[in-house]
Amino acid sequence: MSILVSILVLSGLIFFHELGHYSAAKLMGVYVEVFSIGFGKKLFSFQAWGTQWSISAVPLGGYVKMKGQDDSDPTNISSDSDSYNSKTPIQRIFILLAGPFANFLLAFILYFGIALGGPQILSPVIGKVVKDSPAMQAGLQTNDIVKSINTLSITTWKEMAESIQNSEGSLDLVVERNGFLEHIILTPKISQSTNMFNETIQKKMIGVGSAGVSHKLDLALGDTLSYATEQTIFASTVIFTGLKKLLVGEVPAKDLGGVVSIVKLTSDATAAGWMSVLFFAALISVNLGVLNLLPIPALDGGHIMFNIYEFITRRAPSEKVLINLTIAGWIILFGLMGLGLYNDINRLMG
Repeated sequence: MSILVSILVLSGLIFFHELGHYSAAKLMGVYVEVFSIGFGKKLFSFQAWGTQWSISAVPLGGYVKMKGQDDSDPTNISSDSDSYNSKTPIQRIFILLAGPFANFLLAFILYFGIALGGPQILSPVIGKVVKDSPAMQAGLQTNDIVKSINTLSITTWKEMAESIQNSEGSLDLVVERNGFLEHIILTPKISQSTNMFNETIQKKMIGVGSAGVSHKLDLALGDTLSYATEQTIFASTVIFTGLKKLLVGEVPAKDLGGVVSIVKLTSDATAAGWMSVLFFAALISVNLGVLNLLPIPALDGGHIMFNIYEFITRRAPSEKVLINLTIAGWIILFGLMGLGLYNDINRLMG
């Protein structure tokens, strides 16, 4: 079941990505020859609106083949008015950006749907209290519910953490304990912690962990739009930052995952419920959008790089440069896929 859900999620995200390219190409007057989900042998296809729509055997990607544009042979061009090559660099960049944009838009729609359904969010309920921490010394106890910090109302664990991190001096906490409200004064201290990239950082802490209690987040219509926007921007920022750290070596290459990781994570999300699947699909959609913007010749970002060069210099890159860079791009892309698969196998064997 999890493998089927993974294939459906990936295929859906790839469909929207390619639909972005397809729609922009049609808008620019480019003839689209093939719209395929998957690679390799065609399992099913039909002809509609002048395009062959296909589902192929290997569901690990997809492509829109436009007239005069062929990644396997960059010299296979056409000068016809309805070809990709006859368009200006700006028009081609518009077509190329439409795919990643569709992924970001889809993520926004998914987060909006999640917001309408009422996502679960951690409540500010104290779990473990660390020995000799400011929280223990001040008298905080397990199952205390934090109601406010320095008169600022607290409704989620995230709000509580941000309030502590942004504080200056001592904190006046109002907590609910056994149905009664109590004031607790404490001062956070700078301690070592790890962030989502497993890096050691310094941050203000009081020495408590979450009890794992959550509640449904009820949002008004305006708040759902804000929630969807914030989540899309947050996911994009995290993935961009993670890629940068991976490229400069701040995050080890062994942390890179591949298709096996995606299947496992989808399986875990499916077990947790469809809301979790939507969260995961939104995150992967953003991931696809970001990855396709990388300046690797086999990806949208690489083609955008070529068109920016043509726009600035008023001449297209030479055939030799195009062929060599395209080959290098495919080598890099397959290398990354191979590394991800290798890491996945190591995790399964470990």
